[in-house]
Amino acid sequence: MPNLFKLPTWGGDDIVHVVVETSRGARAKLSYDPKLKTFVLSKSLMLGLSYPYDWGFIPSTRAEDGDPLDAIVIHDAATCPGLVMRCKILGVLQTLQQTKHDRIRNDRVITVPEDSHRERELHDVQGLLPEVKQELEKFFAATDELQAKTLKFLGWQGPKKAKKLVHMCEKLFKTKG
Repeated sequence: MPNLFKLPTWGGDDIVHVVVETSRGARAKLSYDPKLKTFVLSKSLMLGLSYPYDWGFIPSTRAEDGDPLDAIVIHDAATCPGLVMRCKILGVLQTLQQTKHDRIRNDRVITVPEDSHRERELHDVQGLLPEVKQELEKFFAATDELQAKTLKFLGWQGPKKAKKLVHMCEKLFKTKG
């Protein structure tokens, strides 16, 4: 298996690659381990909590937390870990994550599959129902609580800000690896 962290970030004009780590409906969070070149268990979710959509990362990026930039893929089908999806960027949920020792930005890029039939009308996070945004915020807050982290939501931004963030994280990856 190739090192999924180092795949190309972009798959064409305004299309980003997203590597799925954890499938929709999963109760266990998986993470890609580049040394082992496979997926490992990161954490189990609390009873009754599961991933609402496919979760993963944008390759060849480095976010403020040192990991690849997080991404969620909003669509109806569950996929599998390791799948690389070509996605349209809808926006970003900006967050500040706090532990006992530090505070870091840990933004989540919101995407939809490039050729999605159901979500083809979505072009911006503003098109998401308020209930969907609220549920995503509650999900992210709950999963961070499992690791003694507190998440502060800074706001939802559209595709322009999200693409700028991806480009910034891509540059950081190139300079720091």
